[in-house]
Amino acid sequence: MPKLSLTDFIDVVSKSGSPKATKVKQLKNRDAYSPATDFYKPFREALISLHREGGDRKVLDSMVLKLSDAKKITNYPDLVNGYKKWWGRKNLTWFTPPRGTYENSGIEIGINPELGLEVDGKRLIVKLYNKADPITQFRIDMIPLLMEIVLRDKCQESDAVALLDVRKGKLHFLSVNIATSKFALDAELAYVASLWPHV
Repeated sequence: MPKLSLTDFIDVVSKSGSPKATKVKQLKNRDAYSPATDFYKPFREALISLHREGGDRKVLDSMVLKLSDAKKITNYPDLVNGYKKWWGRKNLTWFTPPRGTYENSGIEIGINPELGLEVDGKRLIVKLYNKADPITQFRIDMIPLLMEIVLRDKCQESDAVALLDVRKGKLHFLSVNIATSKFALDAELAYVASLWPHV
């Protein structure tokens, strides 16, 4: 059964025509995941460690100072500044976020939010958007939707799922109708499944 990350799936369904088919082909034929080529891994790990240990946000600044990769040196300060902007004066307490898988048409999508944070008494399950490219409305709609569908039965009733545009320090919550949007998701997965054997 083909397995896609949430980011992979959104990258496919946000395209149309031949670029969509090309993206499916790229995903099928890419090399296996390697932490060494995961550009944002050190930032994600620093955030998780910081909150898990109840540390100070200054840890993020010191992480940036330790970078040696030129592209990370250019990109990471925007991530740190955006995250600290969102953090502001909020009191953040860590909990381990739930994970799960969405399956349809023989395709699996891993739903793995990075952060579980109690924010001033309200629990949030957060997926990070780290890229410099402006976030599209489609991502803002679809990522919280998939998180809600997959993770709701693993959450407390009052938990909220959200997508954080890290560089802008802006949090996006579920804003679409689950029932109607799920049909569109399943249609996209059927397309990927039908194309997968032929690329």
